[in-house]
Amino acid sequence: MHEFDRRLEFTVDLAKRAGDLAMTFFRELDKLTIESKGHQDLVSNGDREVELFIRAALAKEFPRDGIVGEEHAPVPGSSGFIWVIDPIDGTANFVRGIPAWCVVIACVKNNEAVVGVVHEPCTGETFGARRGGGAFLNGHPIKVSNAQNLSDGSVGVGFNSRTQNSAIVPLIASIIEQGGVFFRNASGALMLIYVAAGRLIGYTEDHMNAWDCVAAMLVIEEAGGVVEPFNTDDVIANGTIAIAGGKGVFSKIRELSVAAYGV
Repeated sequence: MHEFDRRLEFTVDLAKRAGDLAMTFFRELDKLTIESKGHQDLVSNGDREVELFIRAALAKEFPRDGIVGEEHAPVPGSSGFIWVIDPIDGTANFVRGIPAWCVVIACVKNNEAVVGVVHEPCTGETFGARRGGGAFLNGHPIKVSNAQNLSDGSVGVGFNSRTQNSAIVPLIASIIEQGGVFFRNASGALMLIYVAAGRLIGYTEDHMNAWDCVAAMLVIEEAGGVVEPFNTDDVIANGTIAIAGGKGVFSKIRELSVAAYGV
């Protein structure tokens, strides 16, 4: 078995088990301890416990690998592989009882994702890919939309508290002027993975942390889509701009995004 296949198989199973744990917290929201990290940026004890569960499983199976997660300090490794995890992406939804959140796990080597899995526990959908192996949803192949114009579907638009957001409204206006529709569900990883499955024709956000995007961006590529190259030599530490879409609309989404973000 190819090393990446072995890691993908393990990651799919781990994401599902982590999702089961997260669901135990989701079913008892009144018992959650919730804190704010910034504008609409929340964290709960559920996030932290699920990340610890994932970290423990990774450390046992791949003891020489590094680990980087949203809620706990990074762990250095010696193998060249780094796991990048977001235990619950879409925490603002999670803590409010909205069933739109996911477990995200990527395996990175040389600043390039080689395995990516996004698991949505509320629907039982597991999206994944390994580099060079295609993309799948619950074991079935997926591909991006073949849309040729923005009027052929919806574009996910992300929002974060780390950068200036004065560009968001003009960007949305530009998408609408092109005949498109914008979509947002407060989970960047889910919106990106919906691009891989052809549900959204594209996605754009001026900055995303690595744990929110590198897994889904790999799945998009393996599903035949296009993603903007990481804008840093150290995406894990610094994050990146995130623009993605099917081949027929990527250039237009990128054009509108660059104009709005001023990059």
